[in-house]
Amino acid sequence: VQLQASGGGLVQAGDSLRLTCTASGGTFNAYAMGWFRQAPGKERVFVATINWNGATTYYASSVKGRFTISRVNTKNTVSLQMNSLKPEDTAVYYCAGRVAGWGSLREFEYDYWGQGTQVTVSS
Repeated sequence: VQLQASGGGLVQAGDSLRLTCTASGGTFNAYAMGWFRQAPGKERVFVATINWNGATTYYASSVKGRFTISRVNTKNTVSLQMNSLKPEDTAVYYCAGRVAGWGSLREFEYDYWGQGTQVTVSS
């Protein structure tokens, strides 16, 4: 399974941005998906996860209410809609796939990773 993340960029605080991760190979609708991020000089951390059919989602407290994860299984895509962006959201964002139907907050439970896309939020 290969994951390709896109949609990052440079925005101002308060703006919105939508990240998309496209999967190829494997059986996308059998995988839970997640987004993680890594800020400069910091460890990679959990952002959001969604189960195989999109019915269940979970967010880090720092993004809850501002970010929305969704998926379209017929298109093999998972997206992260980011609203009301803050400078502290600046990071490289990674999508990840898990060979299990339910999502996870734990990085080590994911089997596949995309290459990351840079999001920079200026104040």
